[in-house]
Amino acid sequence: MELHPDVERVLVSDEQIANRCKELGKEISEYYKGEVPIAVGLLKGSVPFLAQLVKNVPGDIEMDFMDVSSYSGTESTEVKIIKDLEGSIRDRSILLVEDIIDTGKTIKVVKELLYSKGAKDVKIVALLDKPEGRKVDVDADWVGFVIPDEFVIGYGLDYNQRYRNLPYVGVIKKSAI
Repeated sequence: MELHPDVERVLVSDEQIANRCKELGKEISEYYKGEVPIAVGLLKGSVPFLAQLVKNVPGDIEMDFMDVSSYSGTESTEVKIIKDLEGSIRDRSILLVEDIIDTGKTIKVVKELLYSKGAKDVKIVALLDKPEGRKVDVDADWVGFVIPDEFVIGYGLDYNQRYRNLPYVGVIKKSAI
């Protein structure tokens, strides 16, 4: 695997992500046994993780997407809903799929919004958890990897819309910011 010139080091490889998604898929399907949850991916960052995850969930699962913005460059800003869900989620179980939980602001706002729309249950699965960055009290029900408080890119995560396509999660070089 060739390292992108703007990446300082790889934190999580494509192989590690694939293996962890197999484990998460089993755990999630056990939890939702007998139900058809709606996996709600937060655009754009969750897409690679969501795609890898759902193919490892053996039961039925529906998908929908929300576009939620909370970053400008490396700074966390106010949470804005850009694209809302297409259908009703009243009395449905929601699996909220997120690329990273950092400050927790985005996921907390979205979780509250889903409950206000009548969701029966909202569980969170995140590829990455950065507990040191937390500004609000929120935890994922399933986590792929806990990472240190560094700015990461790749596997859906971006810096100013770049680097999402990297097949791993890496730390961006300070010189690239």
